[in-house]
Amino acid sequence: MAATTSWLSELTGTKKSIIGMVHLPALPGTPLYDAAGGMQHIRDWVRRDLEALQSGGIDAVMFCNENDRPYRLDADAASVAAMADVVASVRDEVSVPFGVNVLWDPHATLAVAAATQAAFAREIFTGAFAGDFGMWVRSAGDTFRYRREIGAESCRLIFNINAEFAEQIAPRPLPVLAKSVIFSSMPDAICVSGGITSQAVQTNNVADVAEAIAGSGVPLLINTGFRASNAAEQLQYADGAIVGSSLKQDGVTWNAVDATRVKELMTIVRGSE
Repeated sequence: MAATTSWLSELTGTKKSIIGMVHLPALPGTPLYDAAGGMQHIRDWVRRDLEALQSGGIDAVMFCNENDRPYRLDADAASVAAMADVVASVRDEVSVPFGVNVLWDPHATLAVAAATQAAFAREIFTGAFAGDFGMWVRSAGDTFRYRREIGAESCRLIFNINAEFAEQIAPRPLPVLAKSVIFSSMPDAICVSGGITSQAVQTNNVADVAEAIAGSGVPLLINTGFRASNAAEQLQYADGAIVGSSLKQDGVTWNAVDATRVKELMTIVRGSE
């Protein structure tokens, strides 16, 4: 059984909450930034994807600097400023709850959340990992104190507990980790991921985590690889999902959002409730 969705279901008005990703093109200062198109190109891209997600019936959206590759662990000032600018530029067009994620930086994420009044934020808020971009250690205690310092306490924190592109330095089984993070670090929700972007989480892992945290009141979300073909199965155990790649044209992460794919997925989701 999935955890009681509490704040999440109240926020979205649905039993199973689906958060669609608005992946920003590469931002200023990053290697893939389109200098010719500039910030206007980024705003136009985001506006189009936002419209496709909302017209397809998505429950919520999350803005993320997904294409700021190669990734780094600490966002620079240009990324923070650009993210805030872009979200603010479409704020009046957002008709569903929204969140933010500035990869892979909890403080930068919270700064943008505070500036844009985002309802939630996702990041690796706690844990020690080693992977494609080196080693990193995050402390939930630092995150919560910074959130209070900048007055962003109304922003809900969604903890990605098993980092993509990396492994825990001191590995623990996923259900044990989930239960531990809930006890020690007070997440508003947790999400579980596959090894990389768009890689599906094994349903048996979702079921095991759901069983481990049953009764905690903390929603459980699928973070990667959620798609029309596995939605009904995984939503038996999860309270919702964060979905990006499978909603893109041809299912390619870097493509534009396809409203038809959004509608197809949301029809399945609503049927599974």
